Amino acid sequence: MNQCTAVTLLPPPEFLIRLAAPGGSRPEAGHLLCELAEDHEGDHTMVLWEDDANHAAVWARWRGDRATLAELAWCGAIDPRGEDACGLFVGHPSAHDWAIVDPTLAAVDVVLARERPGEPAE
Repeated sequence: MNQCTAVTLLPPPEFLIRLAAPGGSRPEAGHLLCELAEDHEGDHTMVLWEDDANHAAVWARWRGDRATLAELAWCGAIDPRGEDACGLFVGHPSAHDWAIVDPTLAAVDVVLARERPGEPAE
């Protein structure tokens, strides 16, 4: 299953722009890339940073041009082929992350396999 290709631009909060030193560097907008599987329901989401103390992470969630931040607990599902836990949040509306393929990385893998046959993929 391919990864959702939704992208949005997250501008820095207004208070950070106001705190920036005059004439100095200013906070810049950053791109958000959805981490869910394609054709998922609800908001697009991307993890921004982990909160290990609370076994959670802060996620940006967006639909259209409006984004919000939410602290969400990690999904507790374990990949049946190993010991890796799902890297998405509890109750995510799509497949677990081990079943999601980033189509860009898959395309790069194909090119590298052609250029370097016989070498193991990383």
